[in-house]
Amino acid sequence: MSATTARRAVIKGTGSALPRTRVSNEQLSERVDTTDEWIVERTGIRFRHIAEDDETTSSLATLSAKEALAAAEMTPADIDLIVVATATPDQTFPATATIVQNDLGCNGCVAFDVAAVCSGFLYALSVAESMIRAGSAQNAIVIGAETFSRILDWEDRATCVLFGDGAGAVILSGEETDKGVLATRLHADGAHNQLLYVDGGAGTTGTVGKLRMKGREVFRHAVVNLSSVLIEALEA
Repeated sequence: MSATTARRAVIKGTGSALPRTRVSNEQLSERVDTTDEWIVERTGIRFRHIAEDDETTSSLATLSAKEALAAAEMTPADIDLIVVATATPDQTFPATATIVQNDLGCNGCVAFDVAAVCSGFLYALSVAESMIRAGSAQNAIVIGAETFSRILDWEDRATCVLFGDGAGAVILSGEETDKGVLATRLHADGAHNQLLYVDGGAGTTGTVGKLRMKGREVFRHAVVNLSSVLIEALEA
């Protein structure tokens, strides 16, 4: 069954940004008890990018947004919505999206963050798509950006080998079409809090904390639930 024509959010351009420093598995093995073979066999990862002191979540997000704008042949003045998905914001508040907004020079449009960690970009995309479909936005920048290196325990080889820093962005525009974002399906389950979490926060410890993970349980949970939600989206 083909999709019917309706107001939809269409991806008009994409962009990405990575920190300057690239760390290979061999380099990482000099810091923690691991090997290139162990990491590649379990994850497929061969290197990751790590932010320097002058590189932040907002700076990477801004670079990815500028690239996406260029790909869409649009300017910051065309944008009326910015949604940044991040678990590593520059500050507790204001939103990292407002820093990106200011750096781009489109102050005054709607700008906010979404905190949904691994699912963050999908949550942000779904929120922006809903606002476009409802007519409250026309052109949106949706960004996923992280500097996870700053919340890693570099003595925990089970986690520090898995994460890096970077950003990706898309430009969404509202159009009357049968293409674009056709369906999204989101879920959350707070019962699994202790499988993947950060052991700190402004409202609890007053510290940023470090990432903690029960890798085997996370893997099993992800395999089952990613496939089931994919089927939901395809059926929709």
